[in-house]
Amino acid sequence: MRGSLQKAGHSQEKTSKKSAPLARNSLITALLVVGAVALAGVAGAVVASLFSGNETAGEGVAGTGLMAPAEDSAEAGFARDMMVHHAQAVQMAEIVRDETESEEIRTMAADIALTQQAQIGQMQGWLAVWGLPATGTGPAMTWMGHPTEGRMPGMASPQELDELQRATSEEADVLFLQLMIPHHEAATPMAEAVLEETDRPEVERLAGAIIASQQSEIQLMQGLLNQRGASVPAEDSSAPSTSEHSHDAASSHAHGGA
Repeated sequence: MRGSLQKAGHSQEKTSKKSAPLARNSLITALLVVGAVALAGVAGAVVASLFSGNETAGEGVAGTGLMAPAEDSAEAGFARDMMVHHAQAVQMAEIVRDETESEEIRTMAADIALTQQAQIGQMQGWLAVWGLPATGTGPAMTWMGHPTEGRMPGMASPQELDELQRATSEEADVLFLQLMIPHHEAATPMAEAVLEETDRPEVERLAGAIIASQQSEIQLMQGLLNQRGASVPAEDSSAPSTSEHSHDAASSHAHGGA
């Protein structure tokens, strides 16, 4: 009896020691995300204000030749839709970050969460400076000519998110990669579409950076799936495509960063 109690005690202690670093890592990442959002929101507002001055939407901006984007503009639609798209990517990344035993996947998930949450803050800053609400009244992707009711292309269903939450470590690794690849693939045409419409440097820089980073991450995630002997998902045919010109535009703006 005493031996069994001692073994149980040692097992509990071992579990506690293993979970402690994960808890610390989750807390550190959460604090970094909060800080990134705050900084990105301020930065986004500052950058947008440099190009918009103090003018309201639709009024000319002296000295810049630019106008603050209107309620139904491509810039406003892109920011609103990409914020929603990014938010789910952050959600999935945070789930797998806490579940995985793979250091490579944990690092990638933390990077996705930090980067995309910071970009959400940046786009929130734009909308605030442009005097526009964070949400629109029409369907998503209307600004692209593809009004979409419900989930946008590439987004995981509630059932898939629940499956990811309940999965074992190894199962979560594979499912996360299989969900995030089409998620990234569907975000790319959105960024390409706004590059064809916008003349605002801050929007061009962010859209170019999104394309460059997500295409790089898609290749990395495909390789990780191949290493695990898992199937790579086919590209989502429901995602709207854009012209070859958009790829050239993305390349010219990708170095601007996000």
